[in-house]
Amino acid sequence: MTTTLSTTNHRSDIVGLTYVYPVLSRRAGGLSIGINFNTNNACNWRCIYCQVPNLTIGSAPPIDFPLLEQELRGFLDEVLNGDFYQRFQVDMDKRVIKDIAIAGNGEPTSLQEFAAAVALIGRIATELGIFPASKYILITNGSLIHQSRVQEGLRNLSGYGGEVWFKFDSATDAGRKLINRSSQSVQAALTNLSLSAQLCTTKLQTCVFSYQGQGWTAGERQAYLDALETIRAGTPVRQVMLYTLARTSAQPEADQLEKASAETLNELADAVRSLGFDVSVSI
Repeated sequence: MTTTLSTTNHRSDIVGLTYVYPVLSRRAGGLSIGINFNTNNACNWRCIYCQVPNLTIGSAPPIDFPLLEQELRGFLDEVLNGDFYQRFQVDMDKRVIKDIAIAGNGEPTSLQEFAAAVALIGRIATELGIFPASKYILITNGSLIHQSRVQEGLRNLSGYGGEVWFKFDSATDAGRKLINRSSQSVQAALTNLSLSAQLCTTKLQTCVFSYQGQGWTAGERQAYLDALETIRAGTPVRQVMLYTLARTSAQPEADQLEKASAETLNELADAVRSLGFDVSVSI
């Protein structure tokens, strides 16, 4: 049976591999090669919009480095020299590797061997000519960046010209508990964001949506804009990515979630731009 790869299909098993999976990314505008360290569907957060089924609280299991290398080399060869695009019916204008993104089914920095895995992926992609033409991205909730082993990984990422996409869905402690099911404070998040930006190019990413029929309150919106003013004054972070829901949540709150409208996203984007940030919007 032929499978069509689309922006709404982010299944990590779509090509039958353990660690490597393809994504047609809305934000990247082409093929993103995903790396999934959290093969056990474990994360230290439980975001209510998360599409990972059977999500559990925990960390990534030990990684099989030889298998990761075998899968990544084999998959990149198939994309570069094989019939991958034809088999998955990828549109001609999307047939370009935009990035390799460490993301997957949980918080990737929870992998104990995180730094070594980042270095291995960077080395392979460079040898095969993927870098520096394509981006190297870490998508993270940022909650573990205060740990030295994670900071070592960010240094490795930066060495390959990489960047961090740092999740920041709410600038209030109550909002973070509601949306991300995280007990980490806003202040701790801002501290980790500053650490990340010192070690590697870092962008902020924020998911905007309605929960239980209500979007951001006036208080949440103002707290977010206030936090951005603090970020701009104290860190080199200058890019904000705003997006909304694209795939159905696999969490119990799924039927209470709704996409934000284009009007809502664009209005927020204008407010963020007025603070001096570059803003992208994905609807």
